[in-house]
Amino acid sequence: MKSILILAIAVMAAVSMKAQVVYSAKYKSDAQVKVFVTQYSSDADLVVYKTTYKSDAGDNNGVWFFTDYSSDAKKKIFFVDYQSDADIKVFFTTYKSDAGWKNSSKKQLMY
Repeated sequence: MKSILILAIAVMAAVSMKAQVVYSAKYKSDAQVKVFVTQYSSDADLVVYKTTYKSDAGDNNGVWFFTDYSSDAKKKIFFVDYQSDADIKVFFTTYKSDAGWKNSSKKQLMY
């Protein structure tokens, strides 16, 4: 029984560590990644689905959960006004199945 409990805790910890939890930084200097939001999916490096549950967030697959506290975040992002200032361009989708990388060369920026 004790080993099952330990296994369950280990699995839960592994799942929570994979979650792509982001925090929208207030200042550019606090951010780890600068993000520009495009109007069209075809212009994006990453198509993002914003989930309301932390447990739904993916392992760098475009499913993001926004946290209220920077200390809870896996990645701190800053939204820029100009595409030329961005590290990655994202498009927010309303469908979870559309989420994912379109330009995998930038994938390492979100690890």
